[in-house]
Amino acid sequence: MPNVAVLCCCIFAVLHFTSNVLAYADLAVDGRYTNLTLYGGQCAWAYGGQTADLEWRVDLGEVKRIHHVFIHYADGNSVWDKNKSFPKYFLGFSVYISNTTNKEDGVLCFRDTIYTRATISNPVNISCHYHGRYVIYYNKMTHPPDPEDYPSKIGMYLCEVEVYGCPILGFYGENCSIPSPQSYFCHIIEGTDLGCLPGYYGENCSLSCPQNCFCHITEGTCLGCLPGYMGLNCNEKCGENTYGAECKQSCGRCSNGEPCHHVDGSCPSGCNAGAYGVKCKQSCGNCSSGDPCHHVDGSCPSGCNAGAYGVTCKQPCGDCYNGDPCNDVDGTCPSGCNAGAYGVTCKQSCGDCYNGDPCNDVDGTCPSGCDAGVYNGDKCDIECPEGLYGPNCQNKCNVNCAVSARCNIKTGKCIGGCQPGWKNSTCDEKCGNNTYGVECRQSCGNCSNGEPCHHVDGSCQFGCEAGVYGKKCDIECPAGRYGRRCYETCGDQCQGCNRFSGVCDLGCLPGWTGQRCDEPCTFGNNEFDQVIYMRLFSNFFFYFND
Repeated sequence: MPNVAVLCCCIFAVLHFTSNVLAYADLAVDGRYTNLTLYGGQCAWAYGGQTADLEWRVDLGEVKRIHHVFIHYADGNSVWDKNKSFPKYFLGFSVYISNTTNKEDGVLCFRDTIYTRATISNPVNISCHYHGRYVIYYNKMTHPPDPEDYPSKIGMYLCEVEVYGCPILGFYGENCSIPSPQSYFCHIIEGTDLGCLPGYYGENCSLSCPQNCFCHITEGTCLGCLPGYMGLNCNEKCGENTYGAECKQSCGRCSNGEPCHHVDGSCPSGCNAGAYGVKCKQSCGNCSSGDPCHHVDGSCPSGCNAGAYGVTCKQPCGDCYNGDPCNDVDGTCPSGCNAGAYGVTCKQSCGDCYNGDPCNDVDGTCPSGCDAGVYNGDKCDIECPEGLYGPNCQNKCNVNCAVSARCNIKTGKCIGGCQPGWKNSTCDEKCGNNTYGVECRQSCGNCSNGEPCHHVDGSCQFGCEAGVYGKKCDIECPAGRYGRRCYETCGDQCQGCNRFSGVCDLGCLPGWTGQRCDEPCTFGNNEFDQVIYMRLFSNFFFYFND
């Protein structure tokens, strides 16, 4: 491998993101990675949702010949292994090389499709033998269903990204010492032709394009203007404080409002007060007494105002005890942290310690354990995974929750209520009092011997009481039927057959008697016969007296 130089140390980095948290994108190219915690002042990080795209990129200033990319991930200053939380957020990442800020305009250098928590290493070196100006780190959740090791939400925790290669395009090989032809890109190690440089075309890239044009690689026709130029014939320099490709980039705050260089955006006479960098696009930090920062590197000559620290005074102090200012160099808090914060710079938040106790302000440990809904050993800073709740996440959500085993991580209360047939906040009790179904709102009854109905569907396990039938014993016997399951048939002579007992509530038809009107009458034993007898006897008596 050739002795290649670091191309991106201290060059401004931009984090392009669609996440809800962002912290110091430029810390991933500051040359420091001795403290690999999120709040140690040396790492860039972002955290997104289930559908977030996270993208970080570094601008090398111009097109460079790249050899490899070194990436060091956050590890919390602990051993990197599959049981820790950080490795899963590294899975599935990609590295692109592009001449624009759009990764789709460049080439895919690497995409992880094979690593697991157990096999991914930290740090990692990515071989990347391409030319480009921007190195782009990208991560996105894969298309569901995701592999088992992948996190439910995407995160990016970069402590250092170093890009190695030959700093001058015209050289390759050992020590980047072998001159390459001026008209084409060559392989950084072998020197083989990888395509024409802008401005050349034809066989062996030996012909020059029309001035200031990108031209067709074989025909030489103008396809567009080189960076810094515009117009039909590409003979006009960018104007109106613009520069670069298609004149789409805006100049920075150049001194006295001077226009920037039309090609690279540099400011020929330096920056206005409050800005720094070659292009004067970076703002000074919180320098002491409002002093201007250094126009090249942004450093504050007299230190920082209270509340800021670092070389450029851009990093805010943490939650120092009693509002004390932090050290303006390294951000340490001289008297420790306020309750709820911990770490050397007091930028890390305590977890949910038991009963709201403050954590240790040095290492974040909880003296009396965790409150309900969290775990993670002695720091209590990770929420219970789905399906668990309570202190140290020791309890399982009830399978009878509306969405099975989903509940409040602190109380166990089921999210969305209960499945049919269950009640209470944790869905641990069956419906009772002759109720069943969703929220126990449906009524039941009439089961045999007063047995309760089934708590889910209202069915009667041992059949129905007399007078009703059906799975739920909720249908009355039809006319002419009575008894258990309505199996018994009322007699034809019965009027108003009782569906429970079969008794004829409205009496019998003439000639019949009994509770169910199932006994035929005999002479003298019913009201009709007695009336006829009395009439006959009365007529006979009257005749006798004549």
